[in-house]
Order: sequence, then structure tokens, then C-alpha cells
Amino acid sequence: MGSHSLADGFRLIGFETHADPEPGDVNRVLRDLQRGRDSAFVILDDAMMDWDLPMLAQLRREGGRIIVVSLPPLESQPPQLTSDVAARLQNLFGAATISPEEST
Repeated sequence: MGSHSLADGFRLIGFETHADPEPGDVNRVLRDLQRGRDSAFVILDDAMMDWDLPMLAQLRREGGRIIVVSLPPLESQPPQLTSDVAARLQNLFGAATISPEEST
């Protein structure tokens, strides 16, 4: 469950997905999983982990059959690499290789 871009990628590899859900939808899906006594691996957009959802809080406390993890959002901005290796690559190949925005 998450942004359209995140959900679309998981849908392509066979996951059941819910793109851009509202908080009530997320709570309902989690409640249905618990009531159905299903085992599940639930992946949420990172921002959703901060939502005040009773079922999310309960499942995170309990653990067990339903595992909930989060992933950072897929933004159009590339990651900012700050390691020594990134600095060496930037020196060798130029800033555009590491971060395209800096060259524009």
C-alpha cells in the first residue's frame, strides 16, 4: 500500500496492491487481514507508518502472522550519495553521473 509508483512496481511482480489509499482504507485492509486470520507480509509507504491507525499500531505491537514493514517513497529525485566512493566517481566522471540535477 502506498503511492501509485510504489504500488505499481509491486503489482507487476504479483503482489496485491492498494495505490494511494486513504487512512480508513489501510485500517480496513489490516482489520480484514486480522479478522480472516490470514498470514501476510504488508509493505507500506514510509509516511503511512506515522498515520494514527488503530490496526497498524496493534499489528506492530503484536507481530506474528501479519508482518508490516515500510519502504521509502519512490521520488523523481535521485538519492544523494555522500560516500567516499561517490565523491571519487564524481571526480572521475563528473557531477552528472552522481546527481543529474546539479548539472542543470
